[in-house]
Amino acid sequence: MLGEKAKTIIAIDCMGGDLGEHEVLKGITKAYTKNKSLFFLIHGVGSKMPSLLKKQKRLTGAFRYIPAQQTVSMDEKPSQALRTGRETSMWCALESVAKGEAKVAVSCGNTGALMAMSMVQLRKIDGVNRPAIAVLWPSTNARGFNIVLDAGADIKADAQDLHQYALMGISYAKSGFNIKKPRVGLLNVGTEGHKGRSELQKAADIILESSKIFEFEYAGYVEGDDIPSSKIDVIVTDGFTGNIALKTGEGTATLVRTLLKETFAFSVMARLASFLALKPLRALRKRIDPRRVNGGVFLGLNGTIVKSHGSADATGISAAITLAYKLAQNDFQKNLANKILYKKKIPN
Repeated sequence: MLGEKAKTIIAIDCMGGDLGEHEVLKGITKAYTKNKSLFFLIHGVGSKMPSLLKKQKRLTGAFRYIPAQQTVSMDEKPSQALRTGRETSMWCALESVAKGEAKVAVSCGNTGALMAMSMVQLRKIDGVNRPAIAVLWPSTNARGFNIVLDAGADIKADAQDLHQYALMGISYAKSGFNIKKPRVGLLNVGTEGHKGRSELQKAADIILESSKIFEFEYAGYVEGDDIPSSKIDVIVTDGFTGNIALKTGEGTATLVRTLLKETFAFSVMARLASFLALKPLRALRKRIDPRRVNGGVFLGLNGTIVKSHGSADATGISAAITLAYKLAQNDFQKNLANKILYKKKIPN
């Protein structure tokens, strides 16, 4: 068995998930079962955590438990979390990355508090104005997803911010998923050049200029129905628009699954049809399942943070940990920082 130092160390904030600490631990175990080169710094709160950990027999020797005193609640304001959260599991997990004890931190907790604490502990990369959250969106691309950012780190974004998002998105695509020449699109209300706000039109010009220096293809404006398509790899937008699009997509996927279930339960013949189509239906369910692409990555910080959906179950948490491992293995943070430093070559 590999020692702790020979493994990829990931810090986990066990608190804050809608389904409780037990589900987070199940997700950790699920990820470790698939990848024995992981080691976890598990940050938790409460007297029941040690007993819950003992039940995860397959995790034996693969973690170190670090108890904290408090939990960040989901309704806590970021400013309040910063004032009172120095002894929380979230703060301690981020501190593990800041001190170099872990490569990546993963949390299901309060997004605003997580971003605020991350900015304090890890600081922004030199040259970054606004960090962004990048999420994976199920698509018809060969790899099964596209990258969308910003998904809610900041509701505002001017032309320079959108340009930075594009550079961070292509770095994520290259380092995280080995996409040699990512196709980048700017989300707009139409594909015509005259459409959209002035900051979008200015951003389009700057991103096009960047594509002549960096290895990516600028595909121009894209619309909402292009997000899950195979014509694009990275979709850039502000956090307000991105978060609404993300929640709408998740809701639509849930609706489709619900309607299919109701349809095939309608009659005996419908149930027979569902039995005959069981294999393709399972493939479809897996393809549109948001859990398998769970994990929003905080981009623009001096450290890698993966934000798992608050309602994620063990499968979703395992996917977030797997993503964290992949980023740690590909020197993602170093490549991202270099990309932003080189941004100074691009005229404003």
